[in-house]
Order: sequence, then C-alpha cells, then structure tokens
Amino acid sequence: MILTDAYFMREALKEAQKAFEKEEVPVGAVVVCDNRIIARAHNLTEMLTDVTAHAEMQAITAAANHLGGKYLNQCTLYVTLEPCLMCAGAIFWAQFGRLVYGADDKKRGYTLIGGRNILHPKTEVVKGVEAGASAKILKLFFGSRREDLRLN
Repeated sequence: MILTDAYFMREALKEAQKAFEKEEVPVGAVVVCDNRIIARAHNLTEMLTDVTAHAEMQAITAAANHLGGKYLNQCTLYVTLEPCLMCAGAIFWAQFGRLVYGADDKKRGYTLIGGRNILHPKTEVVKGVEAGASAKILKLFFGSRREDLRLN
C-alpha cells in the first residue's frame, strides 16, 4: 500500500506536538524512503542549546545514519514548516529527491532568499500539505508565549 503525503505529514505533525510539549518551537520532520519512515525528529534547539538543532537537521542526520550514507536522493523529507536557509542548504547537500512542507514561513523561509535555486536541481518540492494544521500548532505556541509575557 502506497501512503500519501498527507499521511506522512501527519506523522511529522506528531513530532511537532512533541516539540510543543517540550516548549520548543513546534516543528516536526520525518524522512521517508521506499514508503517507510526511516527518521523522525523535532526541534531541539532549547534542550540542546544549539541553534542548528532544527527538526530538519536532526532528521537528516538520523536518516543518513540509518542508510549509512550522506546522500538521500531516494528519500522524501516531510517538515511541518518551510525550511529556513540553513536547513535548505543541508537539504541541498543531502540531495533529497523530494521536499514536502506544510506551512509557509513568511519571516525565515528559504523561498524568501532565492527560493528554488537554493535546493538541489533534482529536488521536487510540494508545499501546503496539511498547512492548516501546521500553522495552527505554531500559532498556539506563539500565542501562549505572548500571553505568558503579558502576565509577567
């Protein structure tokens, strides 16, 4: 049975929920190869005190370790938020076959700075999968943060 982009994005949303529960920016990612999830990750920048510990970076490392190689051209990366420029660079170097993301990032997304040319030329991009759910968890997170600031 072939699973859909929506199915795998919902799996990435489960990772975003884990980040939310850890008070991390709720972004989740999964890497799929041959219709099977080989890596799951979410943001860990606060926990690891590492600005590079984005969900995509964690997922890329886990997938490369799983496959025993740095090129992921037979894989699809599903991420709940449009990758930033740093993550887009890593997606380029890993040579992903596909990138599928949920919500656009209008402040830090890679498409703001050159868009398509930043990714590997063979990487297919699909955007907007489960975008509403991806945006909703981010709005809940940042809304609660603003509320906490008002109470203090």
